[in-house]
Amino acid sequence: MSKDDLDRYHCFSRRSFFLGGLHLALFTGLGARLSYLQVSKKEYFQTLSDKNRIGMRYVPVNRGQIVDRFGVPLAVNEQNFQAFLIPEQASSVEDILRKIKSYIPLSLKEEERILKNIERKRDFVPIMLKEGLSWEQVSRIEVNLPELPGISIDEGTIRAYPMAEATAHLVGYVGLVGPTEVTKDPIMSLPGFRIGKTGVEKQYDSLLRGTAGISQLEINSVGREIRELSSKRGHDGDRLELSLDAELQIYCQTRLAEEKSACAVIMDANTGEVYAMGSSPSFDPNLFTRGISAEQWEELLSNSGKPLSNKAISGQYPPGSTFKMVTAMAAFESGIIKTEHSVYCPGYMEFGSDRFHCWKRGGHGKVNVVSALAESCDVYFYDIARKVGIKRIAEMAHKLGLGHKLGIELPREAPGLIPDKDWKMGRFGKKWQIGETVVSGIGQGYIQTTPLQLATMIARLVNGGYAVKPKLIRSVNGELEIIKKPKLIGLNKRYLNVVKKGMSNVVNSAKGTANASQITGLGYMMGGKTGTAQVRRITAKQRAEGIKNADLPWRYRHHALFTAFAPVKNPRYVCAVVVEHGVSGSGTAAPIARDLMIKTKERDPAK
Repeated sequence: MSKDDLDRYHCFSRRSFFLGGLHLALFTGLGARLSYLQVSKKEYFQTLSDKNRIGMRYVPVNRGQIVDRFGVPLAVNEQNFQAFLIPEQASSVEDILRKIKSYIPLSLKEEERILKNIERKRDFVPIMLKEGLSWEQVSRIEVNLPELPGISIDEGTIRAYPMAEATAHLVGYVGLVGPTEVTKDPIMSLPGFRIGKTGVEKQYDSLLRGTAGISQLEINSVGREIRELSSKRGHDGDRLELSLDAELQIYCQTRLAEEKSACAVIMDANTGEVYAMGSSPSFDPNLFTRGISAEQWEELLSNSGKPLSNKAISGQYPPGSTFKMVTAMAAFESGIIKTEHSVYCPGYMEFGSDRFHCWKRGGHGKVNVVSALAESCDVYFYDIARKVGIKRIAEMAHKLGLGHKLGIELPREAPGLIPDKDWKMGRFGKKWQIGETVVSGIGQGYIQTTPLQLATMIARLVNGGYAVKPKLIRSVNGELEIIKKPKLIGLNKRYLNVVKKGMSNVVNSAKGTANASQITGLGYMMGGKTGTAQVRRITAKQRAEGIKNADLPWRYRHHALFTAFAPVKNPRYVCAVVVEHGVSGSGTAAPIARDLMIKTKERDPAK
């Protein structure tokens, strides 16, 4: 062997040895790794395998029922037939959709939704075609199933509201879960699951929707369900009993519907339980659960009466003369004004260069607090407001439940507004003027209140000065909610009785502004206070031309208000009525309140 051949041999041997060693090291490492994964990590990977094999499915439960104080259903679950399509079982999706349309109507929008879901999901996943099918439609599909491969019918439930418009603003309605409403609750991920959108349905959604059941399923590598391994039953939603009287609620809503836009609250003066709360115009909540059309939605939005708004808790109005009791109590409690204080009313009050008019042009003559309340003399309250000041008036208003949320169990409650010097400086950067105190004394100016607040104010005035709060929920699953006796708000009962006498005379005195709405022949007397809240002043030119407020366009007319309590002796019920642009509290709102008080007595929900 030549030297060159020997050198080549030694070079080849070294390379072979090096490559052999490298291969041995790689195979040794691979063996060690396989041993580690298959022996040491056996249990870990077996668990992962089981997790991939076992799937979880959440099973829906029945939404809790909502009933009135007598057990009358206000929100229930009705039978809901649904049609489904499994694409892989259909010879042609297009043909099946064409055939199924001869049995159930499908809009273009629904067809687009179905086709999108088919594209997004696997072929073996059921796609809902339509829900809310009638028994006739279900029967026709069932009879023709051999010609409809892939089609199946399932029975579920859908929310329904038997009282429809009468309880829409209180009970509310449910709707599909929106992207921003998804929570960690797994039940919300179910296809077609609905949650509360408004009213009690929204406020108590977590109680009403219950707890979903769980089903463990064996699935294959592509996600197809093979069999059920185990199941755990869920819990139906809680049953809520409201303090409402359904019959009184229907009557209240019907009576309010006689006006273009109105609202009312009837509640217990001592416990705060709400017996009825109406807001008109209203809407049918069943439209939202079964599918509202674009035309219906546009009609609701364009209605000037705002049917989607619960004006009883979210409508904010100047209280007008219904506020005069606040001014009187502030004056008496301050010690600046005595209950015997009297004022001469010539029909106006001059203060500096300004003249503040009374509603009665010729004036009321000499009046005290009782006659001033009965006849709604503005000058008397101009006078005492100026002497007492806005600070004391605002403090009394807050004591009586105005200017802040009362905490009723409903969403979107408005706080109202009770202004003072600090508020104006913070809001406008300007000092408070004495003229603003004068007009605040009769419930005008910046003051804003809700009908619910006005009802609460009357309750606190006539129940002896107890800080009662409105309450709507009576029991959960049959367990009555405990109503604690409210605390006194520190008002002198002698002053309260004087004010109460004035409110009684509003209705029961011949000179009272609401004497025409007096309750007679029932042995049942009502007291109250009229209010007319200015929306736009009539100019001097219009006044000279003889134009009256009722002659103005509807949206510029005064709001009509009336607050009531009954019976006068030992009051049990209170009521607040607001008729938007109703012109006259005595002529428009007081008759409604009278009818509501009579109906409440007939129903006697406190027994």
